[in-house]
Amino acid sequence: MKLKQRVVLLAILLVIFIFTKVFLIDNLDTSAANREDQRAFQRMLSGLRVALDPRLEHTLQSPWEIAAQWVVPREVYPEDTPELGAVMHAMTTKKIIKADVGYKGTQLKALLILEGGQKVVFKPKRYARDYVVEGEPYAGYDRHNAEVAAFHLDRILGFRRAPLVVGRFVNLRTEIKPVATEQLLGTFMTVGNNTCFYGKCYYCRETEPACADGDIMEGSVTLWLPDVWPLQKHRHPWGRTYREGKLARWEYDESYCDAVKKTSPYDSGPRLLDIIDTAIFDYLIGNADRHHYESFQDDEGASMLILLDNAKSFGNPALDERSILAPLYQCCIIRVSTWNRLNYLKNGVLKSALKTAMSHDPISPVLSDPHLDALDQRLLSILATVKQCTDQFGPDVVLVEDRMTLSHL
Repeated sequence: MKLKQRVVLLAILLVIFIFTKVFLIDNLDTSAANREDQRAFQRMLSGLRVALDPRLEHTLQSPWEIAAQWVVPREVYPEDTPELGAVMHAMTTKKIIKADVGYKGTQLKALLILEGGQKVVFKPKRYARDYVVEGEPYAGYDRHNAEVAAFHLDRILGFRRAPLVVGRFVNLRTEIKPVATEQLLGTFMTVGNNTCFYGKCYYCRETEPACADGDIMEGSVTLWLPDVWPLQKHRHPWGRTYREGKLARWEYDESYCDAVKKTSPYDSGPRLLDIIDTAIFDYLIGNADRHHYESFQDDEGASMLILLDNAKSFGNPALDERSILAPLYQCCIIRVSTWNRLNYLKNGVLKSALKTAMSHDPISPVLSDPHLDALDQRLLSILATVKQCTDQFGPDVVLVEDRMTLSHL
């Protein structure tokens, strides 16, 4: 064989070797990542039940100190949380030492200070479990049980971006009124034999109070994030106009995602993929009201999109508002880890997992069966949407590997 032919042959063999090595490494990396996703899913399933137990073993810290230390830029709480039951027990049982009107917003809530100085947001019950909210997908009052269910769905999806939420019964006469500020106390009233209040907010009206059953009011409490992690508010790029006859650009421009990708913080970093994770989360719970979102301040786009204020959810189990998925079907990208997790939750696993996760909550049953059934149906729609994307663009374009090492030092 001539020298020139030998050189050409060696060059071809070298190219084949390089491509084979790259292919094998990629497949090994993908396979290893998939195996880790499977292990993480099994760990999630094994830790679903959270017994509300006051015991905190192997620590002298308060539950509030423990929860505060969990928070990092990409997680509100870690995957392994043996103290979760103790923190949630404290949220639902600790003495209320102050009650005030809620922070700014459109819906009724109260800001409570629990023993030990921990702030929580209390959202009162407004609807029976089987009540169906008709009209627009963002219609109606906040649903306190939706906050509880959304927190546990966040755990199941492996996002860990929602603040802790648990149900709680409070006695308005003995627990709230004695420690209420004048501003809150001035909104209390009696309707029949029931104690009620209407609070202070954009839509709060004296004619539309939230009423207890006698003095006992069911509600949810959301753990306030630590003050060392101040929040920054952002307009959601796929937000609605809330004006009849006026569409947002994303509602008529199918190439809208291309424009979003050219603007900060969506042109780099994890934020756009967070938006798509959130669209999936919101579609599952039926939340079409995420017009803004929060991240941590001065994050330069690296912070997670925090899943706050999920109470405009689980209103109508028969309404699957596809427009919530616009970030997914317009951008046609999704994290591999999210895609894997969604596939593990098929065939009734999602409904069963959420039912199990919520079973120990003080206000259980948290959701009616039609809402649980709707979750499984919506999951199929999400998977079908991703398949349409992969059929059009290929899995290498649609499925994005974006895993971040998270530290809880």
